[in-house]
Amino acid sequence: MADSAQDRNLPASSKKKSKAREEGQVPRSRDLGHFTALAAGGAGLAAIAVPLSGWLQQMLASALRFDRSTVADPGQMSAQLAAMMMKALLVIVPMGLVMAGVGILTAVLSGGWNMSFKVLEPSFGKLNPISGLGRMFAKQHLIDVGKMLVMALLLGSVGYYYLKAQFMGMVSLMAVPLPSAVGQLASTIAGGFGLLLLVLGVWALIDVPLQHHLWLEKLKMSREEVKQEHKDAEGNVEIKAKIRARMREMVKKRMLAAVPTADLIVMNPTHYAVALKYDESQMGAPRVVAKGADLLALKIRDIARESKVPVLQAPPLARALYAHCELDHEVPAALFAAVAQVLAWVYQLRGKPGYIAPPEVHVPPELDPHNAPDNKMP
Repeated sequence: MADSAQDRNLPASSKKKSKAREEGQVPRSRDLGHFTALAAGGAGLAAIAVPLSGWLQQMLASALRFDRSTVADPGQMSAQLAAMMMKALLVIVPMGLVMAGVGILTAVLSGGWNMSFKVLEPSFGKLNPISGLGRMFAKQHLIDVGKMLVMALLLGSVGYYYLKAQFMGMVSLMAVPLPSAVGQLASTIAGGFGLLLLVLGVWALIDVPLQHHLWLEKLKMSREEVKQEHKDAEGNVEIKAKIRARMREMVKKRMLAAVPTADLIVMNPTHYAVALKYDESQMGAPRVVAKGADLLALKIRDIARESKVPVLQAPPLARALYAHCELDHEVPAALFAAVAQVLAWVYQLRGKPGYIAPPEVHVPPELDPHNAPDNKMP
């Protein structure tokens, strides 16, 4: 089929990428967000490690202190424990907010800011268990599952070998005074945390381009989709052709209707015909009211004869007017003299019935397309 996955081998267009972003489909790396959030949390804990350790010691000392009344009333122990937990939240909540903010910032920097509410719209098609099974075995889902398995294997292996290497040292902490043991344990935990962050960082560097590549692969288009998008953007070619043909027909009818009102038809002698009209009260210069080539030129000539409009055979002038004058536009200044000659001839015909020899019209050679070396105008 034309829309099957194997036929979608063309790169996604800018329009399809923009549409995907509007629908909330943006290439983002979750692993990069996890790495930066954990790194920010670890850096924050390292920065406040010294004052935090002193604060924890004081909190534990006050929390573990009790007297006879506290033993007699277990409710006081619960209140003391709740107070200690509230103090702990003063550290946990800000650190959580920092980690969440860094994760969001990383997502924005990696995939750009994208506001879309379409992902929140209900989709009842997702409730179909058959389509759900299809999504379970989709390429993107299988890749995500494979990534999670590889990541779990890497982190588990690194953690296992690190703990194995530090096991005897941790056992020996039982013979060390408590302050020194806490310091060494913190150093061991920090080393393991840093090693895990290193693994996450390397994995994120791989995952960022991978997610972008998978996003582009998902948006690939088939030839039919490209054609349809082009039609939507440019309009249906057949309809546009019909519109252009209709417009040409309307222009043709309007031109032919203007021929009887013209003052003169200049021909070459059958290839080109140009109808000129001049009204000194309304026009600054003679104007082209109709023009045509071949069959249309003959049609203009026939209408002119039926309407008793003079027809002058002046090939150089006909070619120049046809090439350099637009419909319903005045003739260019370079052709004023030649057009004035033929109009004067027309006015003589109106004033003195009978035969009057047509003038010898002089057209600047550069305006006659026939003189161009690569021009094939007759």
